[in-house]
Amino acid sequence: METNDRPALGAILETSLYVDDFDRSVAFYDRVLGLTHQTLGDRGASFAVAPGSVLLLWRRGGSRNDNQTYPGGMIPGHDGSGPLHIAFAIPTDAYDAWKDRLKTLGIPVRSEVNWARGGRSLYFDDPDGHVLELATPGVWPNY
Repeated sequence: METNDRPALGAILETSLYVDDFDRSVAFYDRVLGLTHQTLGDRGASFAVAPGSVLLLWRRGGSRNDNQTYPGGMIPGHDGSGPLHIAFAIPTDAYDAWKDRLKTLGIPVRSEVNWARGGRSLYFDDPDGHVLELATPGVWPNY
């Protein structure tokens, strides 16, 4: 099937990160990004990021096996290792406020990038070393 003939595809709905200390990570995403969990279970948690956008945190190794949902079906096992990356979209006028928030919370900014299209990004780590990015419009041709 040619790319221009593909069925409709929307935005990325879910992104998963795998964490070593589950309680610490849930608290980090709540405290630093202001995300409140929607679901919280033995295997993982889900956070509403924005309308139609969900962040999933999984206990590292806790989602490797298939998960039979009742009565809906089966979620195939998955897991990840090493420092993963996720970017959160932010409005241009929120960039400095986010930078100030991170400083106030003692979260070091690892890097800042001024993109050729006019967007800006700042990068910092979560407690598991995952690289988090806050990015304004102008980073990508479609954003």
